[in-house]
Amino acid sequence: MAVLRFPASNEKIETEPEIRAALAGAGVDYERWSLDRVPADCSADLVLKAYRAEIDEMKRRGGYVTADVIDVNPETPGLDAMLARFDKEHTHSEDEVRFILAGRGIFFLHVGGKVYSVEVGPGDMLRVPRGTTHWFTLCEDRRIRAVRWFQQTEGWTPYYTGSGVERGYQPVCFGPTYLGPRVGTGVSLDGNA
Repeated sequence: MAVLRFPASNEKIETEPEIRAALAGAGVDYERWSLDRVPADCSADLVLKAYRAEIDEMKRRGGYVTADVIDVNPETPGLDAMLARFDKEHTHSEDEVRFILAGRGIFFLHVGGKVYSVEVGPGDMLRVPRGTTHWFTLCEDRRIRAVRWFQQTEGWTPYYTGSGVERGYQPVCFGPTYLGPRVGTGVSLDGNA
């Protein structure tokens, strides 16, 4: 299940209703979905078939035209370059929607002058609305498998803010405890030096 953290205050939320409510206040949708329909290592086609009802409902709700399954692991060719596209603060012109099947990652959301970190894992469904400033990184096992939805068949493009705010945060799933914003980076929570 997801873990929601507020780095500025070291507050942590770990219950589904509280996570859902806190993220809703930032305009982000969070749900928990069952993982009992298919084996973790089954084909992408089987995943899409098993979750067809949910996929179609999400398409209806969000105007998405296509869905696929992404499967990233340490052996994925070009993984570092792929991750480098998304580990800097950016926005998209369409929603970013993920249902996590395996692995873990962190979405950092920069909304209303606050930074939230949402560590997602198997069973978590997250919808980050278009225009929301955020960045993403994988956890230490560098593994994630997820269903993705797109409002345009060609997918989305990151539009970088250039704020540098992401340099002030360490992924929480890379260490035993959360260290908060990095000290001495010259970057404040609002992205100003």
